[in-house]
Amino acid sequence: MINVDFIIIGQGISGSFLSKYLINAGKKVLVIDNSQPYSASKVASGVLNPVTGRRIVSTWMIDILLPFAFEAYMNFGEELGINLISQKNILDFHPTPKMKLAFDERQPVENKYLRYPESEKQYQQYFNYPFGVGEINPCYLMDLHPMLSGWRKKLVAKNSLFEEEFDVSMLSFSNSQTPVYKDIQAAKIIFCDGTKGFDSPYFNLLPYAKNKGEAVIVEIKGLPRTNIYKHGLSLVPWKEDLWWVGSTYEWDFKDLNPSLVFKEKVEQLLSLWVKLPYKIIDHIAAERPANLERRPFVGFHPKFPNVGILNGMGTKGCSLAPYFAKQLVENMLSNEPINPLADIKRFTKILSR
Repeated sequence: MINVDFIIIGQGISGSFLSKYLINAGKKVLVIDNSQPYSASKVASGVLNPVTGRRIVSTWMIDILLPFAFEAYMNFGEELGINLISQKNILDFHPTPKMKLAFDERQPVENKYLRYPESEKQYQQYFNYPFGVGEINPCYLMDLHPMLSGWRKKLVAKNSLFEEEFDVSMLSFSNSQTPVYKDIQAAKIIFCDGTKGFDSPYFNLLPYAKNKGEAVIVEIKGLPRTNIYKHGLSLVPWKEDLWWVGSTYEWDFKDLNPSLVFKEKVEQLLSLWVKLPYKIIDHIAAERPANLERRPFVGFHPKFPNVGILNGMGTKGCSLAPYFAKQLVENMLSNEPINPLADIKRFTKILSR
């Protein structure tokens, strides 16, 4: 029997931060993850945007999450020897007069994040924008691919990774409710398994909401990579001359395949908006672990006290995962409370069925 302190299921953004914090605290960790090329973490844009939606309002807890995430990604990058985060403010090219009016009305209220660029005309050689442009500042861009792959290599070097599909039927409990998976015994097991949580026998009663996102990768040579550009959809620096264009938020979908409808929408948008030539390189889609409350699932099962969860981040995983991974670690190691709006204790009655 192999003994570890924690088994973590999944090595997306949540599982990576959680395992990093625990290992750095001196704990013996085993991560079980069968790498998938199109997981939600791997196809995410990596953008940390402090405002959201057509109403242009500050996102939940952003005044706390933004500085925390910046430090978390900086520290993670230092540990891996790479730079993972850079400031890339969003230039919001208003698609309609109505959206320009909405921005102008919100700017005095959200003046911590909403601004006007020094000169609206400086982008005219790259874009068509008859209704003006606003700026969201600060915004950050995380380089998720080297973070996930770099941390995976670290886990392998520490003998802390099982590259296999987790089989929940192999999970059992000793008399003291200690989790045992195959020949591995742990003090606690924590599920950071993204959309696979929809079918978990422990957490499938949580109010998940299946959500599909699509993005197109395009090549645009000569477009300055100093900003993220938005015109309904977002144009995000990807690699070299490549840009991530997306994303959709589909709640009613038949499959996870990239759709022709979205590709045509991107082509139409780029043809009207971007003055530079472009070339479509790839088209990707994935399912997000969203939920109806738009608040993460953090904490431990009421009937299985050594079975935990860090999931349900939805579209805000880049900002939510570092902070709530830290909260979960401090709860386990120092009995510090978890934010009650994220703690799954709020679903005790449902999970106790």
